Amino acid sequence: MRGVDTIRSEIERFYQADISNDAQKHEALAVFNQFKAMLNHGLIRAAEPDGAEWKVNHWVKQGILLGFRLGHIVDQSIDQRYRFFDKSTYPLRPMTVEDGVRVVPGGSSIRDGSYVGRQVTCMPPMYINVGAYVDDHSMIDSHALVGSCAQIGKRVHLSAAAQIGGVLEPIGAMPVIIEDDVLVGGNTGVYEGTRVRKGAIVGAGVVLTGSTPVYDLVRECVYRRDGERPLEIPEGAVVIPGTRPVRSGIGKQWGVSVNTPLIIKYRDDKSDLSTTLEDLLR
Repeated sequence: MRGVDTIRSEIERFYQADISNDAQKHEALAVFNQFKAMLNHGLIRAAEPDGAEWKVNHWVKQGILLGFRLGHIVDQSIDQRYRFFDKSTYPLRPMTVEDGVRVVPGGSSIRDGSYVGRQVTCMPPMYINVGAYVDDHSMIDSHALVGSCAQIGKRVHLSAAAQIGGVLEPIGAMPVIIEDDVLVGGNTGVYEGTRVRKGAIVGAGVVLTGSTPVYDLVRECVYRRDGERPLEIPEGAVVIPGTRPVRSGIGKQWGVSVNTPLIIKYRDDKSDLSTTLEDLLR
């Protein structure tokens, strides 16, 4: 088996190449299939911790995009009633009971080229896309999405209908990062490379994007994306939906408001993983 450095150099070479004949395609597919196996086993990932920060592995995103170029549409149907057609390079992820992942019956899908750690629970229907990394003991609840290249830490709970956006392109863009011990409430959206730091709670209905200002009522400051640096939710923050008034034009005249997330509290040493959002808000 090739090492990571060798796979990286070959992925970068094939990504830039004009693969125009069968011999080149056969060689590129062999490299891509080993690359995808490394993704499945968590040996490589689209982004990874680098001290207190995170770094994007551009070449991993290149490898994922290369897979789409190399693939062709094939019949992946279960039978004549359940018909599916997708790229030959991205079938469902091969799994066995030895993987230690609980996938409850009922319409869930985990795409090949994603890492799912041990004792992860997947409630139907949910979807994990290519390049995603879901670490041990996390819960992906019903109707939840883990988008392409999203990084989900240990003991994370993605509640029902939570949407963790995918960031595959541009190559250098940071994917969405949900760090360890985070609770993401139901009907929540986290997009555009937002980073939710360890132990935070994102309450039901909160939407976080690169253009979202987050008002911290505890520390009396506002968090925003700063150039290439993504929006970051601080460690242990408790975020709930809020509003802020429109202060100009017809919006001010009409007295309307726009939605905005609010940080209303921080978890402390007394708040363990069994603490609910309702307990923290009392």
